[in-house]
Amino acid sequence: MSEEIPVRIREIAPRLTFQDHVVATEVKLELVRRLVSAGVRSFELSSFVRPDLVPGLADAAEVFAAAREIPGLTLDCCVGNARGLSRAADAGADSAYFLLSADEEFARANIGRSTGESLAELGRMTSVPGITLGTYVIFAWGGPSGPARGAEEFEPLARRLLDLGVDRWILADSSGYAAPPQIRALVEAALEFVAGENLSVQIHDGRGMGLAALPALVELGVGTIDTSLAGSGGHPAMPGSQGGGLCTEDAVQLLELSGVRTGIDLGRLVDAANWLAEEAGAPAKGFVRHAGPVPGAGERARPVAFTW
Repeated sequence: MSEEIPVRIREIAPRLTFQDHVVATEVKLELVRRLVSAGVRSFELSSFVRPDLVPGLADAAEVFAAAREIPGLTLDCCVGNARGLSRAADAGADSAYFLLSADEEFARANIGRSTGESLAELGRMTSVPGITLGTYVIFAWGGPSGPARGAEEFEPLARRLLDLGVDRWILADSSGYAAPPQIRALVEAALEFVAGENLSVQIHDGRGMGLAALPALVELGVGTIDTSLAGSGGHPAMPGSQGGGLCTEDAVQLLELSGVRTGIDLGRLVDAANWLAEEAGAPAKGFVRHAGPVPGAGERARPVAFTW
């Protein structure tokens, strides 16, 4: 029997990077192969959204068809409406997450409707068969231009989502507003409504606080932590913004050195990050691939208590 992995890292670079950095389908599949070789098993693979708005992900169905040939993977996606959800189900996605923005201005720029109108659309989507439906809460901690948000602002939205029967959430710090106390407060509020295994947190590390959030997420029992290889990513609706996700290889090193198993080979992960930056030409950040891993960080971590 394999050992339980207490932290699930879900790799989002195939969606977050290539929605803003257009490459050939084969480049995306090569990235997936390299990540699988490093031990990654959970992916946000693409988005089923309008190709005229996000041309970099127009090949979502082809990417899913090829990735489905690799056994043992969990393949998720983003969707913006019921049509996108049906396409995702037809492509064989395990789960689809609706793009719900807590920020009204971004909601209209990204999807073309208000947050309230988006909730109405999400309610209509709950009857689509053949796929697990969850939702993002984009800008859960505030932004892109608005003030910070906390638990008090989040709770009415949480109740509305449960009224719709949607209890799988990705809380996204899309502008990187949150330091560990803010991360903890909002996650604790969310855990009053949903179980930890149904909650994911995704941090876009534009302000350099992403790694600091990891101890709180692990201690609180968040089921999934979303990361992006080489800290890559961006958004076509926010050109020039610091849209990269929390760097996967940096996060894995921190977790493994802290005694938290991830099941991911750090050396191969660094190789994949360098390939993404150099061969695929994707904008990239991160520390480990430049400085090299701390000796021993790529070895299996001891199953010790995480008490930060």
